[in-house]
Amino acid sequence: MNKFKLNKKLLLSVSLFFSLIFLFADSSYKVQKGDTLYSISKKFQITVQELRAANNLSENDVIKAGQNLVIPTADISNAVSLNSSNKNQKVDSNIKTSTHIVQKGETLYRIAKNNKMSVSELLLLNNLDSSSVIKVGQKLKVRDDSVSANVNVAKKDDSTNNSEKSVTSEYLAPAPDTRTYGNTIQADKSTVWPLKNPKVTYVKGKVSGVQLVGNKNETVNCIMAGTVMYVGVYRGFGQVLFVQSQTGLIYAYTGLGTIDVKKGDYVVSGNKLGTAGVDPITNKNQITFMVFQNGQPIDPAKAPRN
Repeated sequence: MNKFKLNKKLLLSVSLFFSLIFLFADSSYKVQKGDTLYSISKKFQITVQELRAANNLSENDVIKAGQNLVIPTADISNAVSLNSSNKNQKVDSNIKTSTHIVQKGETLYRIAKNNKMSVSELLLLNNLDSSSVIKVGQKLKVRDDSVSANVNVAKKDDSTNNSEKSVTSEYLAPAPDTRTYGNTIQADKSTVWPLKNPKVTYVKGKVSGVQLVGNKNETVNCIMAGTVMYVGVYRGFGQVLFVQSQTGLIYAYTGLGTIDVKKGDYVVSGNKLGTAGVDPITNKNQITFMVFQNGQPIDPAKAPRN
């Protein structure tokens, strides 16, 4: 009996160990019969566009059983970039760039990651969109301080590919919380938030925003008119939706309990988007709200409302 308990604990420990490994590195997945990009993206709680970018697939490419796909690390800033239009988005004109020549096996996702850029920045610098497919020998602009030579990028890319872990959805674990939290304050009534008079906590990390705590099943309202660009479950953020304004800003409403809109809907300020979800750790009714400009998070309190 004790031996059985010991083996059970060992099995759980090993499973947790592998789960944590997959949080910090890209993984690979062997396509099974009946799989589609959509079904695979749902398994790993990322977007189809991220999956395409990580594997240099066009909208017309078809996957086959036995094919190995890179499953990129969940990054909501990349998800936002790849599920929005480049219209009215601009890249910083002061950025110093150098030229990178695409090597065999490279993807937009990999090039951006190796050069410490966001996918959004790489797309904007090269006037590309989320459906773009790159080719060997193609010249791309990258940050000048990111890379000294193409050969170094190619070597780094090879080593990174070799370190990718094979993973199935059974080992999918929530991303660890590496963010830092500011003081929680009662919202200023002069500022319109998706929740009514919420408690506001600023969150800083790789992606910054605010946590808004409200009431049970409280309505989440749109605060800026725009088009719904994405609706789905995203790893580490639960149910999410992205709304892009006419000026190119992306408003990300995450951690929703229910969603009442669909991709392609045009919403205006005051429209109901859904309801607040329940945080599994704090058990509070809350959402995490972020706003992105040109692929970078900005202070949600200072973002335009209408």
